[in-house]
Amino acid sequence: MTRLLKQYNEQVIPNLKKELDQENVHALPKILKVVINMGVGEAVADRKKLDEAVEHLALLSGQKPQITRAKKAIAAFRLREGMPIGCRVTLRGAKMYEFLDRLITLALPRVRDFRGVSAKSFDGNGNYSLGLSEQFVFPEIPADKATLTQGMNITVVTSAKTNDEGRALLREIGIPFKAPQ
Repeated sequence: MTRLLKQYNEQVIPNLKKELDQENVHALPKILKVVINMGVGEAVADRKKLDEAVEHLALLSGQKPQITRAKKAIAAFRLREGMPIGCRVTLRGAKMYEFLDRLITLALPRVRDFRGVSAKSFDGNGNYSLGLSEQFVFPEIPADKATLTQGMNITVVTSAKTNDEGRALLREIGIPFKAPQ
């Protein structure tokens, strides 16, 4: 059992019961999956950049990423339909909790001038998205060997019905939100 899953079972569930005034454990929100997406625009001109992004995402997630392809042709970007332009991976179960633990404890504190993540990035259904400007905040990726500085989008999909429930869940898990101003 991963450290974050153990914390969820022992601390987060009792705290959420009190905060959300729910007695049924199954009615409490939980994290369903984490989706990591890297859009590599330079892949149109240089395929090696996409290969490097796939390699980095595989190191971060522990599983092979899926290559995403262009849905439409856009002449201004020299993009044709079906060209590879990014990669993504969906994490569930133990790998998901392991990744979230590394994100919260290792990666986010290494972000330059970090004061917390925005509390406004919820989609209305309790799912949270955040963007990182570079992949080097994760210690698994060697910064000296990489030639591509690539950002990524991380989406945490929860079973929460509202943003407030999702925010309460992620706050209890340990995601550092900015103080309201």
